[in-house]
Amino acid sequence: MLFLFAGLVALAQIPNNLTSADKVYGLSKFWQEVNYNFVYINRVNRAKWDSTYRQLITTVQQTKNDYEYYRELQKFCALLKDGHTNIFLPPAIDTLLMRTVFGPYRLFMWNIDEKAIIACVNLSKKDEIPVGSEIIEVNGLSTKEYINKQIAPYISSSTDYILEDASIYLLLQGFKGDTYRLKIKKPNDEIFSLNVTHARSSETEVYPPAFNKEWKLFDFKWYDHQIAYLALNSFEDPKIDTLFINVLPELYKAKGLIIDLRNNGGGSTDIGTNILKYLTRDSLLYGPKQASRLHIPAYKAWGQYVKATDTINNAENKKKYLSFHDIYFYNFDYAPDTMRIKAGRIVVPTVILTSNNTGSAAEDFLIYADNQKHMIKMGEKTYGSTGQPLSFDLPGGGSARVCTKKDTYPDGREFVGFGIKPDIEVKQTLNDFIQNKDRGLDRAIEYLNGKMK
Repeated sequence: MLFLFAGLVALAQIPNNLTSADKVYGLSKFWQEVNYNFVYINRVNRAKWDSTYRQLITTVQQTKNDYEYYRELQKFCALLKDGHTNIFLPPAIDTLLMRTVFGPYRLFMWNIDEKAIIACVNLSKKDEIPVGSEIIEVNGLSTKEYINKQIAPYISSSTDYILEDASIYLLLQGFKGDTYRLKIKKPNDEIFSLNVTHARSSETEVYPPAFNKEWKLFDFKWYDHQIAYLALNSFEDPKIDTLFINVLPELYKAKGLIIDLRNNGGGSTDIGTNILKYLTRDSLLYGPKQASRLHIPAYKAWGQYVKATDTINNAENKKKYLSFHDIYFYNFDYAPDTMRIKAGRIVVPTVILTSNNTGSAAEDFLIYADNQKHMIKMGEKTYGSTGQPLSFDLPGGGSARVCTKKDTYPDGREFVGFGIKPDIEVKQTLNDFIQNKDRGLDRAIEYLNGKMK
């Protein structure tokens, strides 16, 4: 079963406009773009990929509505296991989906200690469902079994831990009228059952209140002993560079610095390096090496007659062989970036806080900062996905993107599919969450206090 059966109202609202031809075209368009442009095609089981495509030609034509169709595409895409290769629902469908609202209940799930933890509830339910309670069963299945059957197969992810995070985040996503039979274990180990149904909620206050705090692109504050804290929450908006420059005169007073990238999912690498250049002692910064597939049709045609042994000491045969097997790469010219600034630099003991949400251009920021001896990374492994996606439209208002560029450390070390490991690992525990304690920030302050003695 592709998805939980929505309530009658939601079913009536779900678009059902795509023809069989539309559905096959959209499927084939995605399959084609992956075959030509996906930079990690060499990691894909091509026999399974192609056989699944053939099966789906029939399956997609039998889908009952546009949502079912897009779910099939999402499941197909998930076979590629890449966080920068995705299928996006049409807005007309996406706006109908609900995740946290169940009429009298609001439930926000978070992955803590590999468990589906209720991290936040609406204020009126804080005693009935204490923060830190665990969802242990959904619709008669253990939470893990339910995720494996109903959630994870539709999520594109480069790493297993991000797949787990996303699965728990989307655990109860559905349409108005969808009902979920839950078993919940409270922090005191008491287990109770609760049925919830997606419906609009009029209650806006949540508990704990900090969970619903206003999102900021940039945050700056001071801690004791002249420790400056900078939260760089996105590199999408170039405005963050201006916000940083505005506080630069104050930052020169810092004896220690915390750069918080835990909520930075990326954006433009240039935006990040425009900040980093003020925080390093070097004028040359070494960013990621980049490569993309190179497709020359004639080489591919010739390559079908070339054996691996024919490539020994023969550069032309090697190009043909690699082209036929879709692993002929173009390596972009590489040189360090020269960072010239007129202002002074801030080179003090620095902690960069990372989490599973630190991704893409924020991971590039970490690569540029990798050889800075006054900087350490602290927190969790990063998202483990970056690249340059090729975006295109699909029938019915949806869209897709395919990752076309491979990034590595300058020395060739790979982080896509693995994440960047912190120098000091600090994980938020369930108890930290219940007490609304930021273990990562506390550990960073403790570390810097020790360095400044």
